[in-house]
Amino acid sequence: MKRLLLGSALAMLLGSCVTDEQHLVEISVPQQRMAVYREGVRIREYSVSTSKFGLGDEKGSNRTPLGAFRIAKKIGKDAPAGAVFKSRKPTGEVLPPNAPGRDPIVTRILWLKGLEANNANAYKRYIYIHGTPEETTIGTPASYGCVRMKSSDIIDLFEIVGSGARVKIADEPLQKDEVSAAIR
Repeated sequence: MKRLLLGSALAMLLGSCVTDEQHLVEISVPQQRMAVYREGVRIREYSVSTSKFGLGDEKGSNRTPLGAFRIAKKIGKDAPAGAVFKSRKPTGEVLPPNAPGRDPIVTRILWLKGLEANNANAYKRYIYIHGTPEETTIGTPASYGCVRMKSSDIIDLFEIVGSGARVKIADEPLQKDEVSAAIR
């Protein structure tokens, strides 16, 4: 029995250290588009919304940071589409797409950790890829720093990528087809 418990504990510990090395999420700010690659091959593309305040990583700027990131945490597994989150916790409220009035974080959260000096504040700034009820703004710069997606799209992305997956946010167009070796 003791050996079984020790084996289970070890498996849980090792499982929590696993990171997604096969996926890359590439976000183009000028195109307001996202491409998802598995082992260098594009498997999905979505419209997104980055900051209406421009680019940068200064605290309190409400800007979208550029550069290389990793998905540090995935939040909201199995929450219904439109589930409202406050401080990364579900409130119990569920909003339909384009609900009037306000603009909370909904459906799923992929919390980003910056890997470079120019985006080192991203995690502490709570920069996420997340759902928005303001789906009519997707495809235009409209966020307060995060990368917004339609609820159906963030659910799809959430199921594809794992914690540790690489994310690149760039002020340039998406790659044509496959990811270049320079950003792998």
